[in-house]
Amino acid sequence: MKYIRMYIKYTLRYTLKPLSFVPALIMMYLIFTFSGQNGAESSSLSYDVGFHFYDIINNIFGLNLSTSQIADYAMTNQFYIRKAAHITEYFLLAMSVSLPLYVYKIRGFKLSILATLFCVAYAFLDEYHQSFTSGRSAQLRDVAIDSIGIVAGVIVVRLLGFIGRKTVFKTLSEEYEEQEAA
Repeated sequence: MKYIRMYIKYTLRYTLKPLSFVPALIMMYLIFTFSGQNGAESSSLSYDVGFHFYDIINNIFGLNLSTSQIADYAMTNQFYIRKAAHITEYFLLAMSVSLPLYVYKIRGFKLSILATLFCVAYAFLDEYHQSFTSGRSAQLRDVAIDSIGIVAGVIVVRLLGFIGRKTVFKTLSEEYEEQEAA
């Protein structure tokens, strides 16, 4: 029975490992799609997100704002909403790139460098792609803003990995270290 469990565990591990890259591919596709929107579509999406955000804030805190006031806040803060979206999407990309690297035993400083370089390179390529879209332009400032999300995402994965190895997966990491020593 012990050997059957080990066989199943290793089979699942080696079958599912390559699938760990799927979330990164999905995030790359989403970012590419958002960058392919023309200026009017992108602005409309930012406005809609802002309107819904301020509407939720209004309801939670009972601010009794009118629809026109909510619309004004959404329009006024559209720049910040767009930049928060940049940080968020690259935070998610960095996490979805870092996790598979971590699964493939790339850890520590090497993980940080590889994931960060890959994501920053993608941010540059994304801005280049955006420069071909009507009503949009490439902004070096956006790559810098994207980098905030990238660094935060890599740090979160490293922290989660460290905490996980010391707590939840402690027995697995000890088993791995024993195999490496043998």
